[in-house]
Amino acid sequence: MRTMAVRVGFLSTAHMHAFSYANALAERTDVQIVGVWDDNPDRGAKFADRFLSEFVPDRDALLNRCDAVIVASENKRHAELVEAAANAKCHVLCEKPLATTEEEGARMLAAIKTNNIKLMTAFPCRYSPAFLRLKQRVASGEIGDLLAACCTNHGRCPFDWFVQGEKSGGGAMTDHVVHVVDLLRSLTSAEPIEVYAQTNNIVYGQQFEDIAMLHVKFSNGLFATIDSSWSRPAAYKTWGDVTMNVIGERGTISLDMFSQALDLYRNANNSHNLASYGSDFDSALIAEFINCIVEDQDPPITFDDGMRASRVVMAGYKSAAMHQPVAVAQ
Repeated sequence: MRTMAVRVGFLSTAHMHAFSYANALAERTDVQIVGVWDDNPDRGAKFADRFLSEFVPDRDALLNRCDAVIVASENKRHAELVEAAANAKCHVLCEKPLATTEEEGARMLAAIKTNNIKLMTAFPCRYSPAFLRLKQRVASGEIGDLLAACCTNHGRCPFDWFVQGEKSGGGAMTDHVVHVVDLLRSLTSAEPIEVYAQTNNIVYGQQFEDIAMLHVKFSNGLFATIDSSWSRPAAYKTWGDVTMNVIGERGTISLDMFSQALDLYRNANNSHNLASYGSDFDSALIAEFINCIVEDQDPPITFDDGMRASRVVMAGYKSAAMHQPVAVAQ
C-alpha cells in the first residue's frame, strides 16, 4: 500500500469538469496536483494558478512526475492523451465520452494493456445517492422485472469546441447519451443491443445536432427512451437534468437526480438559479479513482464501461443517417 501522496496531473483543461475534479483533489491530503499541461497555454496557466499548481508546457515532462493523470481534453484528443499517459506508466481518469470511434477505443485499449495501467471512465452520476437508492429498490424486486425506462439528460448548449465536430465528434448526442446509458447498464446488468435515433438542429439551426432522441433495446428485453437534447435556453435556472422513470411489472419509480436544490432569485441581475445542496458526485468519483491506485485494485468504472456507452452513440449516428434501427457493437 502507498504511504506517499498520489501525484496527479491534468492533461488539458478543455472540459469544464476539470474544475470540479481539481476541487475534489484539492480537498484531499493523500493527493498532490503536481502540474497542468494544456495545448492552450493561457487556459492551462489560469487553471494551474487557480489550484496552486504549475503549468508545464512540455507534456512528457509533466507525465514524468505523475502517478496518474486526468484527461479532460476535447473528446477527439482522448485517444492521443491516454496513449501518452499509458506509455509513461501513468494511470488515467478519462472524461466521457471515452471514445467517438472504434479506432480511438482500440488505440487506448492497446496502450492500457501494453503498459498495464488503470483507466477509469468518468461517470460520476453512478455515485448519486438517488441512483444508488433506485438500484437498491429495483434489486429488491419492489416493482418486479423491469419493462421500460423513460430517461432524459437535457442541457444548455455549451458551444465552443463542443459544437465543432472535428474536436467533439458530434453534438448533443455525443455529449449526453453516455451518462444515461451507463446508468441503465449499471441498473439492469444488461447490455444495449439496438438503437433507433433521430436528431435535428431546430433549437439553434446550426450544423451540429441540438436535439437527439434515442430508443434503445437491451439484452434483457427492456427498452429505454433517452432525450439527450441541448434544449435548455441560456436563461434557464440550471444547466440541465438527469431523470429516469423506470417501469416495472408492479409499479414505477421516478428519479430526478439534481432536484436537491433551492430556487434562488436575485434582484441585482434579475436572475433565477438553483442553489444545490445535494451530494458531490465528482468527489466520490475522485475518491474511487485514487483508492483503486492506492489499493492496486481494478477501476470500478472500466474502459469497457466507457466503450459500451460510447458504442450506443456511434450506433445512434448510424441510425439517424439510415433512418432505421442499428445494432450496437458488442
